[in-house]
Amino acid sequence: MKKIFEEFKSFAMKGNVIDMAVGIVIGAAFGKIVTSFVNDILMPPIGKILGGVDFSNLFISLSGKKFDTLQAAQEAGAATWNYGLFINTVLDFIIIAFAIFILIKQMNKMKKKEDEKLTSPPKLSKQEELLTEIRDALKQ
Repeated sequence: MKKIFEEFKSFAMKGNVIDMAVGIVIGAAFGKIVTSFVNDILMPPIGKILGGVDFSNLFISLSGKKFDTLQAAQEAGAATWNYGLFINTVLDFIIIAFAIFILIKQMNKMKKKEDEKLTSPPKLSKQEELLTEIRDALKQ
């Protein structure tokens, strides 16, 4: 049991696991920000343009009864198909996916520059350049 605990401790303290944990926490916070952006900033003007539609209140009652709001239907215990909330969730996903795409694209760009630095040969000094030219001239 002690050996398993030591292995787990070694695994958990590695940089990759800690980096992943930080990423998850930041990702969760970013998700909340995007959800608020979609629900509180983006969707109200879109709903107004479309005639005052509140997307979070778009639903179909599967019980056959008519309800004015999703909250009223849920309080009555009616089964509902909440397609407005689904639209909000899809927009959340698109925004988060696009942000992650941009982030990864920038990281790959930085990594490519770093790789180019590592693979490019070191610049020769003037003395080395002259010696190389003399060598090449003697070969001819």
